[in-house]
Amino acid sequence: MCNLYNVTTTQEAMIRLVAGLTDRAVNLQSGRIYPDQLAPIIRNGESGPELVKARWGMPSPRSVLKTERDPGVTNIRNLSSPHWRRWLGREHRCLVPLTSFSEPRGKGQGFQWFAPADGGPIFFAGIETRGWTSVRKVKDGETTDDLFGFLTSAPNAEVGTIHPKAMPVILTTADEWNAWLGGIAAAELQRPLPDGTLRLIEDPI
Repeated sequence: MCNLYNVTTTQEAMIRLVAGLTDRAVNLQSGRIYPDQLAPIIRNGESGPELVKARWGMPSPRSVLKTERDPGVTNIRNLSSPHWRRWLGREHRCLVPLTSFSEPRGKGQGFQWFAPADGGPIFFAGIETRGWTSVRKVKDGETTDDLFGFLTSAPNAEVGTIHPKAMPVILTTADEWNAWLGGIAAAELQRPLPDGTLRLIEDPI
């Protein structure tokens, strides 16, 4: 399960990649993204796609919470779950920019990083919700946040050597980005990248 990724794509590059994008993020910083941190996403705004910051981790199903605190769900696989179905429509779609992502190698063995073999731009297929009130950290009490997570699928050959159960759903072309934001059925793009399209790297890029 991907719980660490890296993004070094500049705001200017994102504006060039996504037609009609409005930048509302202000001063994005490059680097590693961990769960519950703010990160850039591209979502559907009132006048077209907009670049904003949101907190990584969608609301958890109430049935899995043992306390009031909800740390959030970073990766989403079961599209048939009633909990997730409410957020699968176009109004909750987003693109999550990244330049590389990681999977844990095993206890105490660190992370294996992956990047596109052709060096091209990529996005996670994300879902988002806005103005969600919950207790993310006990010390902070209730907060109201814009949240996001992204879909996972079965792994391709490269990821499967490290994590045989899943990999993030990654979109690599403008047609896929537009289809995702446009509301194509989520199941149509919930698939692994073709074998050979990722390279294994030691450090994030």
